[in-house]
Amino acid sequence: MLSKAHFDVGTPMALDLENFVIDEVILGPETRILGQTLQVDTDGLVDFLRSQDERLTTITITLALPGDSYRIICVKDVLEPRYKVAGDDTLGQGRVQALKGVAVVTCGQIVGFQEGIIDMAGPGAAYSPFSHTHNVVLDIAVAPGLEPHQHEEAVRLAGQRAAAFLAQAVGNQQADRVERYSPLDSDSVPAELPRVAYVYMLLSQGLLHDTYVFGQNAQAGLPRLMAPHELMDGAITSGNCVSACDKNTTYHHQNNPVLLELYRRHGHDLNLVGVVLTNEPVRLAAKQQSAAQAVDLVCRLGARGAVISKEGFGNPDADQIMLIRGLEAAGIKTVALTDEYAGQDGSSQSLADTTPEADAVVSVGNANATVVLPPMARTIGPIKELTSLAGAYPQSLRQDGSLEIELQGLVGATNQLGMQRLRAREV
Repeated sequence: MLSKAHFDVGTPMALDLENFVIDEVILGPETRILGQTLQVDTDGLVDFLRSQDERLTTITITLALPGDSYRIICVKDVLEPRYKVAGDDTLGQGRVQALKGVAVVTCGQIVGFQEGIIDMAGPGAAYSPFSHTHNVVLDIAVAPGLEPHQHEEAVRLAGQRAAAFLAQAVGNQQADRVERYSPLDSDSVPAELPRVAYVYMLLSQGLLHDTYVFGQNAQAGLPRLMAPHELMDGAITSGNCVSACDKNTTYHHQNNPVLLELYRRHGHDLNLVGVVLTNEPVRLAAKQQSAAQAVDLVCRLGARGAVISKEGFGNPDADQIMLIRGLEAAGIKTVALTDEYAGQDGSSQSLADTTPEADAVVSVGNANATVVLPPMARTIGPIKELTSLAGAYPQSLRQDGSLEIELQGLVGATNQLGMQRLRAREV
């Protein structure tokens, strides 16, 4: 159905997200949609991917479905299959086909030493949203001798191409529902509604800790203002080799729950005046400059409140605290999302930095908490890398095949956009 709050027949800049709900994925002789079933021709997909990039040497495709006794390791990225079918020259305009309930998962040799796990069954499945998606897993090997950035580029582009390949299978079929995202008119919203901005922090430290905006590395060109409907059109992709628990995969950026909730509430109980994309530099002077520029952009929007999400931990904690301090000093109330690294018993300092102004902070969980994962019937990905994952250690793998690991090794376990399954209770 169309989102009535943002439906505008005469608006040429609207983005229609055509959602096709998939509840089954099977193998078959061609890639196509049969009702709510996605049939995948793995040979055809492999041939297509290898024709696009000669750096790909081996691609093994496996279906990993909810409830399967499968463990996917060394996950690089997760993507929702999407394809721009019209208006592709203008961001935030046209038609995008999306397969809901399906994910393309890429995995392979560790390059950045901080990849993670998706368990499709057992206790580990409770920690990742991707244990509940129908996953088309690409285990990819590349040509020897590639530099680390070339290696990662080849694997991640393969994931993007595979996602588009699958989404094209819908052809001219009717979508199950259509969501229309139009430019938000903040001036027409009742004046009594609070003016709120979203500060969207992107990991951008280099050394394979990268995010891409319009295909360009977020180390440059940020902070900047973005229209919310443009972000719905795949403007942001992940290139991060970071701890799996709080990595924002491309799927997270495509389905950012903070942005979606603010968008839905616009005109009802708040006025979403804009999004400020900002980076997370390494050097102190660059952090200070970036935070000051982001605060200035929020002030220019006339915001009275701001929601701040973060990616990564440690070094990025300082960026978030600088933003909170600067916004609060400007009279802009802030709410921030963060995970914690408080030690396995929860008694250590949670964040690398803090400030008295950070008095409205939402914790999405302690990434140092441990979980014992039972052995799975099948492991997908380079098993020799298992104990090198972030959150694991040499003794993690037990003789019976079970694995003791911190939550930071599980993809999406403490995601700082709130797309995770942890809950809190009072004790």
